[in-house]
Amino acid sequence: MALAAAHPGGGLLLASPVQAALRLLELLPSAAFWRAVGNSSLRIFGGFLLSCALAALLAALAAGRPWFRDLLAPPVAVVKAVPVASFIILALVWLDSRSLSLFISGLMVFPPVYLNVLEGLRRTDGKLLELARVYRIPLGRRIWGIYVPQVLPYFRSAASLALGLCWKAGAAAEVIGLPAGTIGERLYTAKVYLQTPDLFAWTAVILMLSAGFERLFLGVVDLLAGKAGR
Repeated sequence: MALAAAHPGGGLLLASPVQAALRLLELLPSAAFWRAVGNSSLRIFGGFLLSCALAALLAALAAGRPWFRDLLAPPVAVVKAVPVASFIILALVWLDSRSLSLFISGLMVFPPVYLNVLEGLRRTDGKLLELARVYRIPLGRRIWGIYVPQVLPYFRSAASLALGLCWKAGAAAEVIGLPAGTIGERLYTAKVYLQTPDLFAWTAVILMLSAGFERLFLGVVDLLAGKAGR
């Protein structure tokens, strides 16, 4: 990369790491930079959280109801198989561009979280559940003491995968939908005007946000796992 950027005219098509880092440092003090980061983070991570909640709820309903599980199987398979670009273009017909990244990121997160939580629920120790029924342990204590410790490892694995997916899908939705004041809009502008250092700088921002949110969220999950295991 550095050799290509050093070639005469190469910086137009491929910025060096130093150029990208310097451009990022120039962007950091800007209010517009933080507004774009905040808008994108709110929508993309918001879509992730909403999708996780919905996936966990539907998995809980599907775990003991084969008919409901069979009902959800086809749409989940479709979401897994259809390219994200197709969903983005279709969603633009019905949704405002500002809501697009929230919807798309949530849509991409749903299948892995739903399937993993469902698998965790189905593998919950039946003897522990029978014991809880015999001693009439309240539902709240049953959920916290039995289901949560057994399902959390499955959820954690899915969340780790889904956090990366939601940022990729959400950023792609913003590039296509072009909502004002977002990272996706800045990426598109950089591409149109051949502002290669900007393109690399904003890509680095997405990578850092994805890694930061993943570390933060999985830290909370691990904390809950530790408390549930006591």
